Amino acid sequence: MSESVTAQSAKSKGASKYDLLNSTVFFNGRFQKYAETKIGLLTHALHYGTAVFEGIRAYWNEDHKQLYVLHSRPHYERLRASGKILLMDLQWSTDELVDVTLELLRMNNIREDAYIRPILYKSSEEIGVRLHGLSCSFAIIVVPLGPYVDVDSGISCCISSWTRIDDNMMPARAKITGVYVNSALAKTEAIQNGYDEAILLTMDGHVSEGTGENIFIVRDGEFITPPVSDNILEGITRKSVKILVRDELGATVIERPIDRTELYIADEVFLCGTAAQISPVTSIDKRLVGDGKVGPLTKKLQDLYFSAVKGYNLKYKDWIVSVY
Repeated sequence: MSESVTAQSAKSKGASKYDLLNSTVFFNGRFQKYAETKIGLLTHALHYGTAVFEGIRAYWNEDHKQLYVLHSRPHYERLRASGKILLMDLQWSTDELVDVTLELLRMNNIREDAYIRPILYKSSEEIGVRLHGLSCSFAIIVVPLGPYVDVDSGISCCISSWTRIDDNMMPARAKITGVYVNSALAKTEAIQNGYDEAILLTMDGHVSEGTGENIFIVRDGEFITPPVSDNILEGITRKSVKILVRDELGATVIERPIDRTELYIADEVFLCGTAAQISPVTSIDKRLVGDGKVGPLTKKLQDLYFSAVKGYNLKYKDWIVSVY
């Protein structure tokens, strides 16, 4: 899944000072100041979690003096699909949304790594648990954002005591705001117990994903990742990783259920997502993954990924869109 981002959290993770209140946002079809954008206290999404969102990264390349937006079209197409599940329609085409995003980044003069948050939500101000017969609103906000988790030295994970929600309860393949309570519970439990991140299991005990990331393990040179039927977000970064593994490393990606103890004996483990990027896992439940250092295949993937998203590898130029 994905992750919550605020201007304050962006600052704390190495981004420059950013005047959020005076920044420009896109709200219901027009550009306006963040400070002028108001949401009522009875807004349906606030009370019932009836909103869907996306997280899109943009990478600043100092050599090129250019900001590259990563996978903008797939993110907006996934947002449209998430909205469909909650009976919400985006009135703008994907091309229009991409154009708006580029203009928004230019208007805010973003010249560093950034995060783009589109959100579609039930905006009727009334009480009542339902999805039908409610109006919707849409907004896009941009903020600077550095690393979300440690992508260099690796992170420690634990198996969460919280079980991953099931598709027949709250569909994980849709980025629904209310669904992220499941992730928030697991993330806080992990942090309070001294870990960096949590890994959630499905109801039948198989590995699902992190609190905001898909997961891969490496065993005997093969990359293994849970299938989409194991209540994971159908990750866009996950798809990119599969392409890099196949085309650049010449390795096989297998989608199958993963047992908990396979994590303990894996040669390498990493998490991936738009915010998390490719994050090596060096220990799980106090057990070292491999030799407890960033694995060689994970490191190769990181180098390939960052070369592509920052505009250096033209083979993957269709992944990015230039802002300036």
